[in-house]
Amino acid sequence: MHALVFDSFGGPEVLSYREVADPAVPPGHIQLAMRAIGLNFADIYRRKGNYVLAGKAPFIAGYEGAGEVIAVGEGVEGIALGDRIGFADVPFANATRVTVPLERAIPLPVDIGFEAAAALLLQGLTAQYLVEDSYSVRAGDTVLVQAAGGGVGQLLIRLAIARGASVIAMASTLEKQALAKAAGAAHALGYDEGWPDKVRTLSAGGVNVAYDSVGITLLDSLSAVRSRGTLVTFGMAGGPAPLVDPRYLMENSKTVVGGDLWDFLTDRQQRLSRAERLFQALRAGIIERPRIETFALSDGAAAHARLEDRSFSRKDRAFAGVRDRPRVVAGPAFQMMGTL
Repeated sequence: MHALVFDSFGGPEVLSYREVADPAVPPGHIQLAMRAIGLNFADIYRRKGNYVLAGKAPFIAGYEGAGEVIAVGEGVEGIALGDRIGFADVPFANATRVTVPLERAIPLPVDIGFEAAAALLLQGLTAQYLVEDSYSVRAGDTVLVQAAGGGVGQLLIRLAIARGASVIAMASTLEKQALAKAAGAAHALGYDEGWPDKVRTLSAGGVNVAYDSVGITLLDSLSAVRSRGTLVTFGMAGGPAPLVDPRYLMENSKTVVGGDLWDFLTDRQQRLSRAERLFQALRAGIIERPRIETFALSDGAAAHARLEDRSFSRKDRAFAGVRDRPRVVAGPAFQMMGTL
């Protein structure tokens, strides 16, 4: 098979597209011919050496994608050759073939294409658990969403509104604030001095819940939460979060909750039920299929560079994939996960 690999950490230039050994298909696994592969900022962090990578050099990054079943391991039932499968948490995804454990395989309905699955599953399932599990958003809540112009941010806005909440969005540029407003945010603010005061004013004393994936904004987000409110922290894209004084939490009756998707995707049934709710939200128009760009896997270095310069919302382009080769999917749904 072919894969996008790197032998050392660094910039996009360390990536190369070359032939590598085909993966095995152990019992309880299936193998996919990849048709679309999701690209996230996490893949950039892995390429740079900031995140732990599975395996050893030459490294193959990527954890999300969709394809067709070309091999079925012993003991696998309910999946046949030719089935369309997506996944959100399987390593070595930047390849023409990927071996997937049965428990992580998500069959795709006929109305969900490969590219839509690769562009939606990871960030959609993230936004879903945040509004359902980390804090159950209720009708009448006021919600603060950091990094609201990014993929998770826009999905959070839409899912919170669908549950009857009003959203105040934070984003670093007017363009990203416009994306948040288009997603339904009642207000979209920039990070100018005094923004927590503005949030408290707009929310009559503070929001019920703040979602913070930026990290360095954590204390400001916490100050924008009302008494008996909740802060959900699920990323540190802007830098490490400062320490929180427990006395402040006690004296102001506030709660801080951490969040990690993998603590909720605990078995195959969870993956299937959560993915189906996500697909249903897409069908119902609650969320939208993200705008995407596609790159041939052999152009993966260009895809990384394009993602890293955070310019997706400035101009839409499409790079044609090689016929019968997977495409790397990139776009607003991926470009700013947890970024300002």
